[in-house]
Amino acid sequence: MALNAYFDDLEIRSQDARESALSQALARQVTQARANAPHYATLPECGTLAALHRLPVTRKSALIAQQAASPPFGGMVTTRLGQLARVFVSPGPIVEPEAPSSDYWRFARALHATGLRAGDLLHNCFAYHFTPAGSMLESGARALGCPVFPAGTGNTEQQARAAAQLRPRCYSGTPDFLKTILEKADELGLDLGTLALGHVTGGAYLPSLRAWYAERGLTVLQSYGTADLGLVAYESEAREGLILDEGVIVEIVRPGTGDPLPDGEVGEVLVTALNPHYPLIRFATGDLSAILPGISPCGRTNRRIRGWLGRADQAAKVRGLFVRPEQIAEVLRAVPHVARARLIIALEGERDVMCLRAEASDAALAPTLEAALQAATKLRCAVEIVPPGSLPNDGKVIDDTRPVPG
Repeated sequence: MALNAYFDDLEIRSQDARESALSQALARQVTQARANAPHYATLPECGTLAALHRLPVTRKSALIAQQAASPPFGGMVTTRLGQLARVFVSPGPIVEPEAPSSDYWRFARALHATGLRAGDLLHNCFAYHFTPAGSMLESGARALGCPVFPAGTGNTEQQARAAAQLRPRCYSGTPDFLKTILEKADELGLDLGTLALGHVTGGAYLPSLRAWYAERGLTVLQSYGTADLGLVAYESEAREGLILDEGVIVEIVRPGTGDPLPDGEVGEVLVTALNPHYPLIRFATGDLSAILPGISPCGRTNRRIRGWLGRADQAAKVRGLFVRPEQIAEVLRAVPHVARARLIIALEGERDVMCLRAEASDAALAPTLEAALQAATKLRCAVEIVPPGSLPNDGKVIDDTRPVPG
């Protein structure tokens, strides 16, 4: 494959060169964090990748508590608030900074692997408010020299009509929403023939959906990232696992611990983002995956993960947003007379759906619960009132019944 098929030569460097560079970057990161982020003032020095496992793990629950105790960033950001470009608040709540550097979230690499090139118009269907997903994909496209239509979420008919008028080459958004737009365009008799590429994330990319896009002649590839970290891994045209981004260090550990697992074993994904502004070190994503053997047939030499294989905790990603047990507890505090509740997440066709089953004696509480849940999660959800004592007493708050993609 020609060198210009790659985003840069970092993607095809030797593993020894990559490990040496990452070790040096890690040492700089830890030193800078110790000096400029109060939370990391007592962090031990770390000069090699082999020593990384000795550093403490940062979990989302601890991050939420740390930010609440020392707002807005919990003493974990090295750049002053006034020097940032944007500040986001994701469900949790978790506050995420964005510095004014080019491609801060590092999504240009993933979009380039999808096929996006300078001058191509990106139809970006991620949200631009509260959460950073819209900004992540836009900044990546702009770094490639691509204009962006900031479409945001929802408004299916308007999305289809705008795409017919603007004639974008690439879509970015959740895996299922592109299908929804294309079906609406078919219904309206609109020509979306210029739309040849798709870059999807924020939800399960199921084999049936892959096949549907392939039948229409579309190249739709996926990536894996989080609002805290930015890009973690991305798919190439080889479609064999997700290649790790060059700006992160990924470990697969035994769930609930920081103990590394051998390659091939399924465990929790821990990520150290080599971000000088927000040096998250050994951040536990709560996601399960495993390292694949060898390198990608596309020629990129970084390690690969199998992709998203489930959750190490009860949190779940729905339509691009995380839903957590803490949010369900918030709903129950806001609506008295509900003894216990369980959020059921399922798949209807290609679309994520949620239903909150709540134990209560008064069926009239359903609308109040629906409103409280939408306020807490930013997602719509059905509510089913069930008799007191009917839910299992097993501590499960979120039951994700969606199939794990193969």
